Amino acid sequence: MGSTTCTGSEPFPVLTNINIHLLRITSKDTAPQKGKRRLSQRRLLRSRSAPHTDHAPLVRNGNESSNPLSESMFGNLHPSFRKVAIILIIYLGIGTLIFYLVRNQIKGMKTDKFLDALYFTIVTMTTVGYGDLVPNSDLTKLLACAFVFSGMALMGLILSKAADYLVEKQEVLLIKAIHMHQKVGPSEILKELETNKTRYKFILVLFVLLILVIAGTIFLVAVEKLDVIDALYCVCSTITTLGYGDKSFSTQAGRIFAVFWILTGTICVAQFFLYMAELNTESRQKALVNWVLTRKMTNHDLEAADLDEDGTVGAAEFVIYKLKEMGKISQEDITLVMKEFEELDIDQSGTLSVSDITLAQPS
Repeated sequence: MGSTTCTGSEPFPVLTNINIHLLRITSKDTAPQKGKRRLSQRRLLRSRSAPHTDHAPLVRNGNESSNPLSESMFGNLHPSFRKVAIILIIYLGIGTLIFYLVRNQIKGMKTDKFLDALYFTIVTMTTVGYGDLVPNSDLTKLLACAFVFSGMALMGLILSKAADYLVEKQEVLLIKAIHMHQKVGPSEILKELETNKTRYKFILVLFVLLILVIAGTIFLVAVEKLDVIDALYCVCSTITTLGYGDKSFSTQAGRIFAVFWILTGTICVAQFFLYMAELNTESRQKALVNWVLTRKMTNHDLEAADLDEDGTVGAAEFVIYKLKEMGKISQEDITLVMKEFEELDIDQSGTLSVSDITLAQPS
């Protein structure tokens, strides 16, 4: 296990917790040095990480935000939801206008001219493709090809930005509901989110998905006059983008509902499987971490963890070795950080000081 060098998903944030000067030990400690080493070890236990770019607190009018919970959770989690919404509206607007202008070159079951154009844009974008409306000329076929590729790209953007943003905004409500009979403060909520973030996302998306399936089934039974089995079959073939086309939304009211329901449903299903994969990966990572922390250290482990080869393993050396075993960092990560350290250590003392940082700045 001493040679494990697998790369984790977040190599550098974990290193910011380590007093890096502990790695530059070049000789055996004297008594005063041992005292300093113990002091450094105590500092290591309470050292704070450098601010992560995704969770840095917002500053307004020169003052830090007074609501750390809302700012840390919602302020910088994702790029602007408004920007994604604007892109989506522009895409749907252009698609609706174009397919409205070429409506006579689209064949199939039609209701309202404008609504059919918007509906056709949605089923093309989400790759559902029922077949109830299909291109009937070279021009409309080429337009459909262009809109399906651009629509898939936009769906990816929505999945990575907007959907996560909306789900995470509901995580606090979920935690409060779970701890309904307990007082849960902002710090406890943040700790709970950090520990079970993926699990809560999965639960929320599953809940929303069930609501969408039930709502779609009820609507198809009530408005499209399908029986329950056919309605459920249509719902499943739609939100999974299978889109056989033997059952679809054929009425004007049905297509108005479909415009919103299809877009939401297909995104929700994609997020559901994404979070399922993340949850599986996370559980495997936690199992690895638990194994690393509970197994007994051997002489071979001691030799591998002894970075300065002085016969003893300090706190920083032990932390780095364990992080390598967990797959959080690799030897390449450590080498890169040490290279930067050596460039900043102008006086070659093995520690960084204000004078080192000043001298390292470009003149």
